Amino acid sequence: MQRLIILSLTIILVVSVVFGQNNTNTTAQSTNKNNTIKPGDNLVVQGIPAIPAELVETVKKYTESSPVFLSDWHPTKREMLVGKRAGNTFQVHLINSPDAAPKQLTSFPEPVGGGSYQRKSGDYFIFSKATGGNEVSQLFRYDISSGKVTRITMDDKKRNGSGPWSNSGEQIAYTAVMTGAQSSTDSFKTELHTINASNPQTDRLVINFDGVGWSPLGWSPDDKKLIIGQYVSANESYLWLLDVETGDKTLITPKIGNEKVSYGYAQFSKDGKGLYLTTDKDSEFQRLSYLDLTNKNLKTLTSQINWDVDGFELSHDGKMLAFATNENGIYKLHVVDTETFKEYQLPKLPVGQLFGYTWHKTTNELGFSISSYQSIADVYSLDVKTKKLTHWAKADLNGYETKGLREPELVNWKSFDDKIISGFLYRPPTNFTGKRPIIIDIHGGPEGQSIPLPLDREAYYVNELGIAIIQPNVRGSSGYGKTFLQLDNGYKREDTVKDIGALLDWIATQPYLDKDRIMVTGGSYGGYMTLAVATHYNDRIRASVDIVGISNFVTFLQNTETYRRDLRRVEYGDERDPKMLEFLTKISPLTNAGKISKPLFVVQGKNDPRVPYTEAEQIVAAARKNNTPVWYLMANDEGHGFRKKNNQDYLFYATVLFVKEHLLK
Repeated sequence: MQRLIILSLTIILVVSVVFGQNNTNTTAQSTNKNNTIKPGDNLVVQGIPAIPAELVETVKKYTESSPVFLSDWHPTKREMLVGKRAGNTFQVHLINSPDAAPKQLTSFPEPVGGGSYQRKSGDYFIFSKATGGNEVSQLFRYDISSGKVTRITMDDKKRNGSGPWSNSGEQIAYTAVMTGAQSSTDSFKTELHTINASNPQTDRLVINFDGVGWSPLGWSPDDKKLIIGQYVSANESYLWLLDVETGDKTLITPKIGNEKVSYGYAQFSKDGKGLYLTTDKDSEFQRLSYLDLTNKNLKTLTSQINWDVDGFELSHDGKMLAFATNENGIYKLHVVDTETFKEYQLPKLPVGQLFGYTWHKTTNELGFSISSYQSIADVYSLDVKTKKLTHWAKADLNGYETKGLREPELVNWKSFDDKIISGFLYRPPTNFTGKRPIIIDIHGGPEGQSIPLPLDREAYYVNELGIAIIQPNVRGSSGYGKTFLQLDNGYKREDTVKDIGALLDWIATQPYLDKDRIMVTGGSYGGYMTLAVATHYNDRIRASVDIVGISNFVTFLQNTETYRRDLRRVEYGDERDPKMLEFLTKISPLTNAGKISKPLFVVQGKNDPRVPYTEAEQIVAAARKNNTPVWYLMANDEGHGFRKKNNQDYLFYATVLFVKEHLLK
């Protein structure tokens, strides 16, 4: 499967633009006698007016769609595991033939992640599960014949990340990191284990790595070595070879000079003599390369492509290599012959984001998911030799009509330093005339990227309310080269906010857009950006919606989970340095909260390990001192974003009210 070093470390945010389905009564909302929606007992609701029950039906077709994601092929049968919502949360399902109805396998009140078959017989699969959004993941085994679930990691204080299967199919490698309130000055360890999941007693600690950011990527053909990725920052990472028996490790991508180099995913070649990998060494972009382990020569394989190679996967027989390029937010699939590196001609695929691609061991089909503008997320397989494309599973749209929607438009504007910034503009249907109000929706990360995907719930604002939405890729976004990626680091932090200021200037020049009706929103780092815009450009916006956002960089760095803290310091700066402490304090939205006078909606999960709930509570308290209208919604059973449909629904209803009241009036 597609894996990247950064995968377990980046902020993967689930916010109000999330998916549901209508196959259970969990989508229903209880009502009060005055015919308004009653918030769940798990929700803390402050300042939010009563939500009329009729709103549920008004927006229903935008809340009931459900995507489906490929998790893994069965090792011998032509069937697959997929992730799909079952009631309130995502669970593992089985699809035993193309277009067959998914059969639910796991059933928990909490969301389930993954679903990876044992590599020989497929008698069981591994999945992960945390509690209440706390991200302290544990690994479990699901036995196919009986449906029995067995927990295979036992320490409730350790966050476990499942890694690759050995080629023998007997073992998996996984990491474990301690969670909890450790001192910011404590040294930190990342444990690497191997385990035969059929017998948890075989669990073996191979090595304790110093620090965080370590992850196993792949086994050597003889299962004696592991490729280990060491992630330092979005611009710096390394690859090591680890002897599984002795625990000895060897750096195979040493730092040369002052250049910071990023290495993404890596896999052994079939003969074990080299590694396929992605790297931005001597390039602005992540390129697919081959590293000869004998002479350490690095050969670039995609020098003709000036875009990032976003993951890859080697076929089981080692003869084909599939990879995707991210070209200005549009993903393109490539498959090459590993002997000649000649590309196979492929059928036309839906335009969108490709992910989760994995080869079937016996049929040599390539399976993958596509999230496209016309369908939220579908699952396909491709026979490369015959060019046959098979549609395995389609998202349940449940009334959400995608036909006729206007595709997002790539737009550009010049920032304060003449840097060209881009984003995607979603225009309302043509029946809406006159200047349109606009929502600026800023991605998280900050090393994220907005790409042209279906809006899902946000489509209600575009299609029904006539609001335009723009999703900017400010400096620091991924996908535009490593120089662009670093333009927001450390003392350059507020340059990203200036990019939004330049966007406000651009909006004012567009006859189609209403510069006097602008709302800004975003999640996680996008939440910080939202709050920063609310302080810098308070007089140029109508309202803002901050979702799990950073309000004070200093308290954020002091309180974020220990296993993340040093990784975030590389990006934002080290608050233990007096000069940086002064700077971070100065630019933090909390310091400047006195400037916020426009209505603010703050959303938070109580168990968020990334951006602790205290970040939300302190900005809410500070903004209220200005007599600013502040709505606050906190879910006691969520973490970094809302993942449970009942919580997502209430958030959406409240946000619709907020938009109507403070943007449109």
